[in-house]
Amino acid sequence: MTYDPSPSYPHHPPPAHQPPYQPPYQPPYQPPSPPPFPPHAPAPHQAPHQSRRRDPLGSHRDLRVLRGAYRWQRRTATLTALGYFTLFLLLSAYAPGFMTGTITDGLPTGLLLALVQLPVTWLAIALYEQTARRRVDPLADRIRKEAELDARRGAGR
Repeated sequence: MTYDPSPSYPHHPPPAHQPPYQPPYQPPYQPPSPPPFPPHAPAPHQAPHQSRRRDPLGSHRDLRVLRGAYRWQRRTATLTALGYFTLFLLLSAYAPGFMTGTITDGLPTGLLLALVQLPVTWLAIALYEQTARRRVDPLADRIRKEAELDARRGAGR
């Protein structure tokens, strides 16, 4: 077995001047054109007496408002209770002289602030209930009534 140094394919040198590679021309991107009729109007093939279908309840704007109101309600109540407790812990850690000082005969400031934690927790619960009655419950009731109305409309078809 001998080694043949000649290549098995014919060798062609490159041309003297070769232009750089250019990809094929593509026109610039244009967004798709809007439909010929607005999305809220009936399609041209529908009979005009058919009523317009409502958006499904899951994409309803009221649900986003309800989530925001509920989120605000949770934050208010949580920050009320945890904010006071955090203040108590910070005073205990960084102001021990203040916490061991007395306010009245033999009642240390730290003990008084610890006893105030219970009414602050009740205040957080009261804030939670108040914001629920004022902001969250009316929205939830309205969405529930609309859902029942939509279900009755769907059952009647």
